[in-house]
This record gives sequence, structure tokens and C-alpha cells, in this order.
Amino acid sequence: MGLGQSTKAPVTADTDEVNFDHFQILRAIGKGSFGKVCIVQKKDTKKMYAMKYMNKLKCVERNEVRNVLKELQIMQNLEHPFLVNFWYSFQDEEDMFMVVDLLLGGDLRYHLQQNVHFTESTVKLYICELALALGYLCSKRIIHRDIKPDNILLDEHGHVHLTDFNIAAIVKEDLKANSIAGTKPYMAPELFNTFEGSHPGYSFSVDWWSLGITAYELLRGQRPYVMRSSTPANEILQTFHKVHPSYPAAWCLEMKSLLRKLLCIDVQKRISCLAELQDLDFMSDVNWDAVLSKQVPPGFIPNKRRLNCDPTFELEEMILESKPLHKKKKRLARKTKESGGSPQNCQLQQRLENVQRDFIVFNREKSRKMVVESESSELSITERNKAIEDGQNNNVQPAAYLSG
Repeated sequence: MGLGQSTKAPVTADTDEVNFDHFQILRAIGKGSFGKVCIVQKKDTKKMYAMKYMNKLKCVERNEVRNVLKELQIMQNLEHPFLVNFWYSFQDEEDMFMVVDLLLGGDLRYHLQQNVHFTESTVKLYICELALALGYLCSKRIIHRDIKPDNILLDEHGHVHLTDFNIAAIVKEDLKANSIAGTKPYMAPELFNTFEGSHPGYSFSVDWWSLGITAYELLRGQRPYVMRSSTPANEILQTFHKVHPSYPAAWCLEMKSLLRKLLCIDVQKRISCLAELQDLDFMSDVNWDAVLSKQVPPGFIPNKRRLNCDPTFELEEMILESKPLHKKKKRLARKTKESGGSPQNCQLQQRLENVQRDFIVFNREKSRKMVVESESSELSITERNKAIEDGQNNNVQPAAYLSG
């Protein structure tokens, strides 16, 4: 049983902003530190999306608003075949909403937990696809900072898509990031120097280390270094220098060599950009144009007969959630009638008003339409000017013939 709504598709003008009423809520599929996710269908186009919604009050209380707004800012400027692309954002008095590509293949963490065995050829393709995404992010001066199986989603054909930009960093030309961010077991060694007080900053190389950890884990079912989120930074630094990851004999030499170059503690020697990866002999047989256009079939295809996620998300939303999404309309209507109730804490209310003011409303569908119309307009002007020029040429007065 889903979270369906039976309301008819609204007739909306092109100028109307997209809002919650424009979507039919189908079912809950996940939750994270920043909110919950459900499958939705846009009523006018019938297109399916994933909708992430974040409670404003919880975000304010946990000081997460800045990261949410930064993610909106970053994602509205990104579009790539191996990212989970952003389509719409809007808000109401309770929640902030982000509508993104729907990928029903599940995340790689889910498949690891289902004991899926990923072959070397499959992982090699994942590395290539994610490397293209990282190359694109580098061109946009963005460090993701949280690459891990949980943040890599599969589409129905098995291609990978990177998601979750809420702790990503934008770095200016020739500058480095300094703040500590990430999930400890996937964080590069140079990030832990900050904890020790001697930190020169870091750059895009941290994402390539995380890619190496992720690839190793997919192949072996466990990470190369044993550590937890609670492990102190000084212990982690010691682990990097004392423990040498083991590479099973069954793995091909080229894959082991690649992983060693991704998991190189010395940043200067680590593979840290797309060009360096493409130069490897191991990648000489890769048709990068075919990879980019998703013409190389992955070795693992998710089960299309089931939803590749934990089914308890649906039950939690329906039964345990105090403010379920499918009852939002009634709840907001009732709240409007009861608006004479007790005022919230003054400082908290001010912060909620700041969220309302600073929130970024986005509509990729509308942006694309405007671009097409603009290009069409420019084309028609060019054609009109060309017609005028042609007309002028045709109107040249013929020279008078002199009779003999």
C-alpha cells in the first residue's frame, strides 16, 4: 500500500511555480541524515522522480540548514549522466523539498548487504563511470567529500550515479579546502592531519581515495582498513602508516595496481584526476565515449521485479511518522485555522523565517524551456538578418547596358 493521493492533475499556467500539489506521492523508499525520500509522479507530465523532503524545524535545531542550502546551490548548476540530477526545489511552512532523478536500482550499500558479488569487470566499469563524474565535478571546482557505497545509486540498467552533495565543497582556482568533512572509513589520510593541527589543506584527490576504498569494498565485501566513525583521528593516522592493505591473489595484477595507486597515502603519487586514470595500461581498452553514453553494459543488473531498498521505510512513514507526508494537506489546512495558537520561541521563529527567505526555488524543466526559447529566438533573428542580407543582394540595381 502506497502513500497515494487521488486528486486530479491540476491545470497550471506556465508561470506557476512547482509545488507539493503538483506531485502524487507513491511510496517512501529511504531516509538519511538530512531527510526522507519517496517516489513521486508529476501529475501533468506523468514523469516519475525521487523527492527528498527535510523538516525545517529539525534542520534548524540541528544546524543543518546551511548544508541544505549549499546542496541546492551546487546541484542547480550540475547535470551529468553519472550524477543524480536535480529537477525541482520548493518549500512549504513545514518542509523543504528536492525532486531528483528516480533511480530504482538501489544503492551499492544495499547490494553489498544483500551479499552481491561484484566482478572485477563490473567494478572497473563503475570506476570509469564515477571517474567521468569526478572529472566533471573537478571542472566545476567541486569536491564531493562523501563518496561511499551508500551515495552511489544504480539505474535499472546497472549504471552508477553519484548522489548526496550536502557536505560537498566548492574551491576557487588554486585554493584548497580546509574544513573536516566526510565519513571516516572513506576519508583520505590528508584529511586527518586537521585533527592533529598541521593541515595545509586538501583538494580533489580526497575523492579519488574514497573511490579506491569503495572499489576495494565492492570487490572484497570489506574495506582495506578497519576503522569506525568513532575511531579517534590519531589512531586512524597510525593505521594508515602501520597497516598495509592485502590484495587477494585471485585479483588481476592490473586491478591491484590501480587500487594501490588510488589508495596511495602520498597525495603527489595518488591518481587524482581523470587524465591520470585514462593513461593507465589497464584502461587502454576502454572506449570512453561509449562509457559516457552508457553503451557499455554493466555486469550487474538490479532485480527489476522488486524495489531495491529496505521495505521498512514505507511502514515507518505510514505508522511511526508523527507528521506523515500523505496527510500534509489536511495538516496544513488545520494549522491555518489554528494559527492563533501559542507563538514559537522568538529566536527559533526568526531562524525559520530566514530559511523561508534564503531557500532556493528551482525548476530545471522551466530553465530548459527558457534556454530552448532563447536559442530559438536567436536563431530566428539570425535567419531574419540573413534574409535581409539576401534581399539586399537580390535588390542590387543591374548595370545599365550600353547600346552599341
